[in-house]
Amino acid sequence: MLIRRFSEHLFEAGTDEAGRGCLAGPVTAAAVILPEHFENPLLNDSKQLSEKQRDGLRPFIEEHALCYSVTHLDHSVIDEINILNASIKAMQECVLKLNPAPLHIIVDGNRFKKVGNIPHNCIVKGDSKYLSIAAASVLAKTYRDAYMLKIHEEFPMYNWKQNKGYPTEEHRDAIRKYGVTKYHRMSFKLLPDQLELDFEEDMSFQGVRLKITR
Repeated sequence: MLIRRFSEHLFEAGTDEAGRGCLAGPVTAAAVILPEHFENPLLNDSKQLSEKQRDGLRPFIEEHALCYSVTHLDHSVIDEINILNASIKAMQECVLKLNPAPLHIIVDGNRFKKVGNIPHNCIVKGDSKYLSIAAASVLAKTYRDAYMLKIHEEFPMYNWKQNKGYPTEEHRDAIRKYGVTKYHRMSFKLLPDQLELDFEEDMSFQGVRLKITR
């Protein structure tokens, strides 16, 4: 059974992110403050839920939360400041958008950076321990999945509607065949046998092609 709060504060926000390990698309974070008597027996770490369960929980969380926010940070930010810093930045931005402002923050994982003077605690596997972090994990995952479904229509050959940008063999085969898009994270190792990247503009492809130099 998930725990309601870590601190004594009613306005305690849980925050989490989705998409850290993807080759394409944004890292997406969410932050949620739940009311004191919030209950939902299904709510858990989003990774433990089916897509149907997550999609059903999203409107329930949005309706019953005191407040929530979601932030996408795209590949350009990830490539500039690295995925860890981008994940933290996305969560920080979510917290700053909450109204009412939280008096305490609990964060899934073991790394975070202070937001103003708000105290925070990092909790490893917090999304399977605390209700607000679990709620944030569901929102982050469902909003990111919806984003990937949208850009799948632009580049269907990568099958992002299925793999959501994660490094499946199918996704990597598509990179080998078609090159990379404007949504790929160029600071990531896109192919396991990648030794050197050579980029060239390809206006017909609306992005950048990847060449493998051996």
